[in-house]
Amino acid sequence: MFEKILIANRGEIACRVIRTARKMGIKTVAVYSDADRDARHVGLADEAVHIGAAPSRDSYLQADRIIAACKQTGAQAVHPGYGFLSENEAFARRVEEEGIVFIGPKHYSIAAMGDKIASKKLANEARVNTIPGWNDAIETAERAVAIARDIGYPVMIKASAGGGGKGLRVAFNDKDALEGFTSCRNEARNSFGDDRVFIEKFVEEPRHIEIQVLGDSQGSVIYLNERECSIQRRHQKVIEEAPSPFISEATRKAMGEQAVALAKAVKYQSAGTVEFVVGKDQSFFFLEMNTRLQVEHPVTECITGLDLVELMIRVAAGEPLPISQAEVRRNGWAIECRINAEDPFRNFLPSTGRLVRFQPPKESMWAADAEHLNGVRVDTGVLDGGEIPLYYDSMIAKLIVHGQDRDDAIAKMREALNGFVIRGISSNIPFQAALLAHPRFIAGDFNTGFIAEHYGSGFRAEDVPHEDPDFLVALAAYVNRRNLQRAAGIGGQLPGHEFVVGEEFVAVLLDAKGQHRRQPATVRDFQAQSGSSAVETAGKRYEICTSWHMGGARIRGTANGKAFTAQVERGVGKNPLAIRIIHNGTRLDALVLTPRAARLHALMPYKAPPDMSRYVLSPMPGLLVDVAVQPGQQVQAGERVAVIEAMKMENVLFAAADGVVGKVLASKGESLAVDQPIVEFV
Repeated sequence: MFEKILIANRGEIACRVIRTARKMGIKTVAVYSDADRDARHVGLADEAVHIGAAPSRDSYLQADRIIAACKQTGAQAVHPGYGFLSENEAFARRVEEEGIVFIGPKHYSIAAMGDKIASKKLANEARVNTIPGWNDAIETAERAVAIARDIGYPVMIKASAGGGGKGLRVAFNDKDALEGFTSCRNEARNSFGDDRVFIEKFVEEPRHIEIQVLGDSQGSVIYLNERECSIQRRHQKVIEEAPSPFISEATRKAMGEQAVALAKAVKYQSAGTVEFVVGKDQSFFFLEMNTRLQVEHPVTECITGLDLVELMIRVAAGEPLPISQAEVRRNGWAIECRINAEDPFRNFLPSTGRLVRFQPPKESMWAADAEHLNGVRVDTGVLDGGEIPLYYDSMIAKLIVHGQDRDDAIAKMREALNGFVIRGISSNIPFQAALLAHPRFIAGDFNTGFIAEHYGSGFRAEDVPHEDPDFLVALAAYVNRRNLQRAAGIGGQLPGHEFVVGEEFVAVLLDAKGQHRRQPATVRDFQAQSGSSAVETAGKRYEICTSWHMGGARIRGTANGKAFTAQVERGVGKNPLAIRIIHNGTRLDALVLTPRAARLHALMPYKAPPDMSRYVLSPMPGLLVDVAVQPGQQVQAGERVAVIEAMKMENVLFAAADGVVGKVLASKGESLAVDQPIVEFV
């Protein structure tokens, strides 16, 4: 067994590998860029080596520096995690040539599966179901249209070296095929340095289901059940679960056996994933093989009770697989939510900056401990007060739950999301909460088009209906009463003029447009010691009992005997007295006032926000990589104005209306804040 390994990655996966290595008694070496000098993975490792500037091309993609770090520290093996160099055949070969063990498949297996065209031919030879299509590189857009017509629309146009949603388009007609081919080629050339493109049939109502495989150097290969990954937004997975609520036992077995056949065909050693697209009739077709550990591997760990990172390390050290196919378990149900630094209410644009508060829900199961399951697990690479840099992907954490069945897992996940506190940046937690509450998700009736179908025009606060909105008002009134108790207890008050807290309140519910709805609330039987109270509002009574204290971001307790977890924030927006309650993805902002103060508040004039229609504003924090206009230039609606880059995403800003450019207010290379003006029109 290795004495020391280097993790050629960052963030939550680096922390995840360190956790297992520590359990196995193996020393670890972290590598870090300028942006990650104070990152969590650097502090967790036994040693850390600086490998370059913040952009990944200058650090985490620098194979020479990573190999030099191995030699410098005496690391005998490298775990690549996922992303970066994890599926780079040349890197795997270089590592092996230098006498260092690559904790992953052999370079020839990566090469065979890394090229989508070559992998499809190999799959055919291994008698794995493949999608009808044209498997050779297509040279011209006109040829692409002709092939698409032969296969029959709809078709999928894909870059051979693509991945992560890049270099992929769906075409429903000749126009789509013509434009999609050109876009795919350009995107693939820029992202992967390889512009080969192929076309295949698009499976309607498809599910994205993948099989986890594991092979050793003795030639044994097993499959560890499947993962359901159909809840995707723009080809990026959002929620994953294991097992799938859709496939039958026969389909599971057939897919597993085909995945093993493919892995054996390329002499696969290590953990890998064979991805399939599954039609509504349970017909399934090979999509691609990921020759690395997957982001969503924890759900497989939960239902099988295996530590996949440990098995990868043991296989790389030459050990045989410790279990046979017959011994693979399928226990309970696991769900993973990807918690990303993005604003769901602003079309999921990246949100970078300081994590003012980061308080994940309490963990009851751990990454490297596969014995104690049926609980909550958080895999993360960030810390309270840490920075979310704009150079890498948007994932803050992975929230994983394991339940006795699917309903139990969904309930656990909703409660865990309620207790996940993130302040300072936006996160996609409200969107995850909405998905988990959607009737079709609960029923298991969805496919890869689910998010596009239900949230195609974006995600709004109204898309998260709360089952009992009056409970949120009652909770705001309770929190306000708890805050007033402190004022009532301050010493030195003038006798006969002490601050007396009443029972009658009015919750003034605030919205972004300055519209206010008023809802009376009465707080009776307030017990300062026990934290119990009875709140009456809208004809309902809520017996609330909680030990919450002022300043606490989470409020846990019972309402009418039923347990709840919610979040509290004071001083939100432009009003220092406002109280924000967040529960089940729904957010309520309210001013809780005495009846007299509420009457006076109604007389306050509303100050409308300034008219910013003449400006092009930055929709997200990011780097201004291009300004396409100059002062005095006539611009038409829809014309490109500027390009902003953040978290590996490029965002092109277009003119909303015809106009003449008055001033360019930001320059190329500048770091922008959200809503910062870039161009002013006259």
